[in-house]
Amino acid sequence: MRLDKLLANTGYGSRKDVKLLLRKKHVTVNGKYVVNSSSHVSPDSDIIEVDGKGVHYKKYIYLMLNKPKGYISATEDAREKTVIDLLSEDVKPFSPFPVGRLDKDTEGLLLLTNDGELNHHLTSPKKEVPKTYEAFVKGKVTDAHVDIFQGGVILDDGYKTKPASLQIISSNDQSIVCLIITEGKYHQVKRMFKAIGMEVVYLKRLKMGSLWLDETLQKGEFRELTEREIAQLTSTGI
Repeated sequence: MRLDKLLANTGYGSRKDVKLLLRKKHVTVNGKYVVNSSSHVSPDSDIIEVDGKGVHYKKYIYLMLNKPKGYISATEDAREKTVIDLLSEDVKPFSPFPVGRLDKDTEGLLLLTNDGELNHHLTSPKKEVPKTYEAFVKGKVTDAHVDIFQGGVILDDGYKTKPASLQIISSNDQSIVCLIITEGKYHQVKRMFKAIGMEVVYLKRLKMGSLWLDETLQKGEFRELTEREIAQLTSTGI
């Protein structure tokens, strides 16, 4: 791949910044200075250094974010804060994007990656990847509601959802439930409860496929996935 693209993707600035590094002889490939930004290198076999520090390139990046309220699941927006704003500068050059979406006021697990194939696998309706949520709901959720969700809920536009697993954690004037769905329609969880006359007042995603939210992450914090987590997601997609 081109040397300037590799360096830009590993956090050394824009293509313009990288060209300046090269011209000023800060970059070596296999011990020799390279000044041509269009030079091609092999990330697997060439030894690339900037000011004597090794450059370790990776094609894909996989991030787990504990999304807080107030951020939209997008890469850019003219008016709203996006989840990309929560990332550090060293990972932004990889151009990660959200896998699926969480509403602006929904918290919890959000996966970001630049792996388009994995994104498709996890978000394709045909794959039916399970997503687990914790929800606080106004009203008393009962076993009758559990049965309704299991049979599929008819939304406000007439669409009938796929069967969903609803578990009651506590049931009172405000109930706490755990919900597992295998699709991701717009505002789906909120619309499902609205269809049975209830309102979701708090929503948090706990799990997507095989990936659980790391509860040690504070709201707004992220980390790279472990090799084991990546292997689980990429080998099975769930």
